[in-house]
Amino acid sequence: MDIQFDTAIIGAGPAGMTAAVYAARAGLSVGIIESGAPGGKIVKTFEIENYPGFLKINGADLAMKMYEQITSLNVSYLYGNVKNIKSEDTHKTVELEDGSSVTARTVIIATGTVERKMNIPGETEYTGHGVSYCAVCDGAFFKHKIITVIGGGNSALEEAAYLTQFADLVRVVIRRDVFRADEAVQEKLMATDKVEVIRKHVPVRVEGDGNQVTGIALKNVDTDEVTSYETQGVFPYIGADASTSFAKDLNILDPRGFVQVNEKMETSVPGIYAAGDCIVKQLRQVVTACNDGAIAAQNAFHYIKG
Repeated sequence: MDIQFDTAIIGAGPAGMTAAVYAARAGLSVGIIESGAPGGKIVKTFEIENYPGFLKINGADLAMKMYEQITSLNVSYLYGNVKNIKSEDTHKTVELEDGSSVTARTVIIATGTVERKMNIPGETEYTGHGVSYCAVCDGAFFKHKIITVIGGGNSALEEAAYLTQFADLVRVVIRRDVFRADEAVQEKLMATDKVEVIRKHVPVRVEGDGNQVTGIALKNVDTDEVTSYETQGVFPYIGADASTSFAKDLNILDPRGFVQVNEKMETSVPGIYAAGDCIVKQLRQVVTACNDGAIAAQNAFHYIKG
């Protein structure tokens, strides 16, 4: 068996790229597999204000700095979608959807999460035609429009604040009567007069004219009354699900699909580790993803050497 790498890392977000840095600096040969641009979700984040060392940095800029660092360490960057992982005593085989495979002594899963859908009528039909999951990608298309953001956590409020620079009105819809976001994030959002908050409502239908979104129907959670609101853009930020379907046969996932690891980022399969937003954990932030990646890489090194 031709073992191509000491460590194969699946996912090039903050966890994956940090793992690549630590593994490469430890002298391991490293291949990182990613289906898109490096950076994961931070590429879609306009401003990051809680990453140590930067008062404020654009997400895409931070991703590029991480990418430049791993390429300087001769990490192999491989494009592809992973469909399965097979574990043997001496190596792991990462199978890709295009029929190719990557072999390595250890594997670090760092595939993060995917945005959760609202699962309401009109959402799929109007995705790309007013429904968007990336404010940084699509915000500029909504200049002088009405935008509706669904969700009350940090991501929802941060993206709503970003969208105020384009829209005439940003409507924020939350299921409860209070936000879940940090106080500082709430204060930043409410400092603008372009924001309207609709509390104790949930979306039940995206409305459109057959080509573009024209409105959204919201239901009052107390009375069940449904009201339609004019909007040209709908941005759901209602949580995320683990992107780990390729690992389902390894018996390392919890019922929600997140990877179960110990404090060493080890799964129950020797030689397979996981890091970042895809693992069972309490806090999902860039800095915690980097922490996980460093720990996973160090323990992969010790596994290989010993």
